[in-house]
Amino acid sequence: MILLIKLLLSHIIGDFFLQPQKWVKDKEARKLSSVALYGHVLIHILLTAILLWDITRWPIIIIIGVSHFLIDAVKLLVQTPKNTRTLFFIDQLLHILVIGICYVVYSGHSFHFANLVTEKHLLLMVCLLFLTIPVAILMKIIFLKWNISELTKNNESLEDAGKYIGILERILVFVFIIMGHWEAVGFLITAKSVFRFGDLKESKHRQLTEYILIGTLISFGIAIVTGIIYNSII
Repeated sequence: MILLIKLLLSHIIGDFFLQPQKWVKDKEARKLSSVALYGHVLIHILLTAILLWDITRWPIIIIIGVSHFLIDAVKLLVQTPKNTRTLFFIDQLLHILVIGICYVVYSGHSFHFANLVTEKHLLLMVCLLFLTIPVAILMKIIFLKWNISELTKNNESLEDAGKYIGILERILVFVFIIMGHWEAVGFLITAKSVFRFGDLKESKHRQLTEYILIGTLISFGIAIVTGIIYNSII
């Protein structure tokens, strides 16, 4: 496990702490001709070598360095303003995947894919997926009874912000429930109420207040019930 921790630490330091924003901009502008790209890869190689500090681990250092260059190079070549965010997550996922492969191969730990698809893991995946888009659609259908666009007229907000906030809060509530931290759910409800208090006070709109309250209770309620069902089955 210490090998995995060292590799992850090296990646985090190299990608987020020792990569100035000007390097990122230079790479995006000059692509493969950017000196910053090669400097960035060199830093990862040096960090990995320093943290491992074991000459017998030299294949890992080479794999990390070469793979990091290839992944970053491909990302720079296909990157556009529209896909920057998506490519960032793909880039990080690929780096983590390489680290995981190095750990499995050079640590001597056996890996069986079947261990990842146990009933417990599948049920967890079902619950988490259910609490995202399906519940968002379910709540949207429930609230078709009211014209929310009329209630929030002249009160602009970020596009789809409410949907993403709802997804995040349901996932957090679910995680708190399955971990047995019910007090954290109460803290989350309190925190949301505090943030919403200013908007509700300013709007002085009873119907909007009731709409937000109903939405919050339904969202939290579904997440809590899902968590309880998960715990009872497991």
